[in-house]
Amino acid sequence: MTIDGRLARGERARTAALDAAIVLATESGLDGLSFNQLAERLGVSKSGLFAHWRTKEELQLAAIEHAQERYTRVVVRPALHEPRGLRRLWAMHDRRLADVASGDLPGGCFFCNAQFEFAARPGVVHDRLAEALGLWHVLLERLITEAMQLGELRTDTDPAQLAFELNAHETAAIYESRLLPASQVYTYARTAALVRLRGLSPTPELLPEA
Repeated sequence: MTIDGRLARGERARTAALDAAIVLATESGLDGLSFNQLAERLGVSKSGLFAHWRTKEELQLAAIEHAQERYTRVVVRPALHEPRGLRRLWAMHDRRLADVASGDLPGGCFFCNAQFEFAARPGVVHDRLAEALGLWHVLLERLITEAMQLGELRTDTDPAQLAFELNAHETAAIYESRLLPASQVYTYARTAALVRLRGLSPTPELLPEA
């Protein structure tokens, strides 16, 4: 019981540290994430953090994994509860925008910020971020293909092209909303995606009006 309790406390401490790490990474950058900064934010000793991660790179990779788990919980799983096809595809786009707009992460999106930051920096962190982006495209392409199979998108739709366009709308909204009036930017991103999907769909009534 004592060992189990100690492990549970250690796991709670690790989770709390990673929650703080992804917030800090959107504020100061993933490369700016440090043990000193994280310890100060949590009010703990730096040595306690070294019990979980030995190097800054290990901490960065753990933060990426934790951000991926958060994204799956907040965006992906709720969207997958929608009916297969066009409505599920739209929900994935809309929930990503809603997550950015929520303000839960100060920088809007952990992954966009980190991917811009490490785009020209070779290494394992770059590769893990590239993998996450690739998986997002694969997911969008899968949902697009399902919508085509259900007759809710035209059969000549190019899944890779449409996935790129939807992600481009989202990415533009993420960084422009930090610099321009956010509500207007999110409206533009939703409208752009709706116009594109309606133009490709024989069943546009499945989509919201605005």
